[in-house]
Amino acid sequence: MTDTIGQRPWMTARETQAVFDALEAAGGADCARYVGGCVRNTLVGQGVDDIDIATVLTPEAVTKALEAAGLRAVPTGIDHGTVTAVCNSRPFEITTLRRDVSTDGRRAVVAFTTDWLEDAQRRDFTLNALYARRDGSIFDPTGHGVADALAGRIVFVGEPEQRLHEDYLRILRFFRFYAWYGKGGPDAAAVAACAALKAHVTTLAAERISKELLKLLKADDPREAVELMAQTGVLPMVLPEPIHIDRFKGLVEIEGEQLFETEPVLRLAALLPDDQLVATRLAESLRLSNADRDRIVAALAPAPKLKSWMSPREIRRCVYREGQASFRDRAKLAWAASNRTATAPQWRGMIALAEGWTIPVFPLTGEDVMAAGVPKGPLVGRVMREVEDWWIDHDFLDDKMSAIEKLKAVAQGLAY
Repeated sequence: MTDTIGQRPWMTARETQAVFDALEAAGGADCARYVGGCVRNTLVGQGVDDIDIATVLTPEAVTKALEAAGLRAVPTGIDHGTVTAVCNSRPFEITTLRRDVSTDGRRAVVAFTTDWLEDAQRRDFTLNALYARRDGSIFDPTGHGVADALAGRIVFVGEPEQRLHEDYLRILRFFRFYAWYGKGGPDAAAVAACAALKAHVTTLAAERISKELLKLLKADDPREAVELMAQTGVLPMVLPEPIHIDRFKGLVEIEGEQLFETEPVLRLAALLPDDQLVATRLAESLRLSNADRDRIVAALAPAPKLKSWMSPREIRRCVYREGQASFRDRAKLAWAASNRTATAPQWRGMIALAEGWTIPVFPLTGEDVMAAGVPKGPLVGRVMREVEDWWIDHDFLDDKMSAIEKLKAVAQGLAY
């Protein structure tokens, strides 16, 4: 059984050492340990982005220790015992050991403790209830965290329903961790608890739901996790029906096997009904950014329908009207819903053509239109659109004089 993570570059970095030096100067050796994701990810061979530290020191003591060492201390979650240390612009989240006093499924009242086991018992999954001392030796208070992490088992600490009643976001977190770290079949007790308490997901703040959902969809291959969410009835708690599971699975397939990319926002769009109004309402209810909302809505536009046999001329027309990014999204969704293997070369070619084409600028201006005799006002825009449509139909003719001749013909035919 693994009993150490050794000494890794993120542990021996000058900033990390400075933070531990500051804490140990105040609380002595082993007053602080690495916890959660950095330990878990190192164990399973994944990268470490965030370094979280647990400590027996109170938040006030942590703050004083950091400031005494010349480090910045930010009270990011002081009510729950969290202080963020900043060293050379690198953040470290430091949380005092704690136990729950009361919970309502959305927030908890906590009390601080010096008992590492008590702190572990309030955490969500065994693979997250792992601590590592400064020397890399692992403390696994549940006795199963290391084995579960290595085996890809997402298992709640203690009774699953009790953990979920403490924070219903853990329902979504279960599926997110299964997407990222799960191997083999899911834990039956965990699945049953999530299914039984699924309705409580609707009580969560929109921002918490959307953040967790997009993290889940960012996994390399979240297909099994999302399908399990649908089977348990959790997915309809957060997304409108009908939910396009098959299109979503097709998109993940082509992203993983053909395009080698991961687009969580587009994956969310793939799951939604083909209804831009429904998509807009969902994006607003989940408090998505305006950019993400607009991207999802554009991807689900009903027309023009993209087909794998479109000619280069038709592709250029669509790209000009919609923009390269939107065309690419819509092409990927159409590809995901098609016979993906048989049509793969055509779709890849379409996307490559769209991305390699420099969108031309319409050669005429409003001044050109008025110079042709069109009076200032709404007619200028009408004439511009008519000539632009002609220019597009002629595959973006690179000849301004021909466009001017067309403009004169249109202007002469107007009845003012």
